[in-house]
Amino acid sequence: MILARLFCLTILAAFAPAALAQTPEPEACPRLLASNEARVFRAALAQNEIGLNFTGHSTFLIETPAGLRVATDYNDYVRPPLPLDIVTMNKAHDTHFTHRPSPNIAHVLRGWNPAGGAAAHDLTVKDMRVRNVVTNIRDFAGRTEYDGNSIFVFESREICIAHLGHLHHELTEEHLKQLGRIDVVLVPVDGSMTLDVRGQFENLRKIAAPLVIPMHYFNRGTLERFLRLAREDYEVEFSPTASVTLTRDRLPIRPKVLVLPGQ
Repeated sequence: MILARLFCLTILAAFAPAALAQTPEPEACPRLLASNEARVFRAALAQNEIGLNFTGHSTFLIETPAGLRVATDYNDYVRPPLPLDIVTMNKAHDTHFTHRPSPNIAHVLRGWNPAGGAAAHDLTVKDMRVRNVVTNIRDFAGRTEYDGNSIFVFESREICIAHLGHLHHELTEEHLKQLGRIDVVLVPVDGSMTLDVRGQFENLRKIAAPLVIPMHYFNRGTLERFLRLAREDYEVEFSPTASVTLTRDRLPIRPKVLVLPGQ
């Protein structure tokens, strides 16, 4: 994990943010948004709504009207507070998983199979179905670990959210078939530790979700590199808060990139 953290620091140094008012300097990966718990979404939800809160890095809190609380890429540094019913994790490095999840979390879903082979998750808890689509991952030597990580799909209230995790490659037709219809895609846009930006846009084109929310971008300069390309095909909107309420009937008609503060 020391190598992973050093690599994070190298990437952050390579993409220093432009001078912006009140923009903090980038921190090392394990500390990204560790103090952002005050932003956690806690508003009451109507029966057709889902609450989505960007906790930071690659971690989102998803809440449903039945009171279900789910955290993506749950780790030891960036995490929403308990209680949590379900957490998902990916394997890339320790800003995406933990070896010590709370025993109070009923469902801990790893995007890889520690025993080998592909992870397989498909469960329904309260008013949400959570399933995974396995993807590959490359190590720091560039070697491919097949079925090493997962895209997690969260389905509730007629909305399908896909968290692409630490995706390192373009998606195949089989991946797309397994994903099915996706309404909201949470996409890593760093363009270096994960897939390059143009390759990631090819994935977005194939998925064709009406709402795209960027994550895993380290600093404002990296985000802006992604947004420059996004503006060619998407409306771009900056949310004033880290939380958004999703409903099926309010999804964008024209594809939109929504930037939630907090990275």
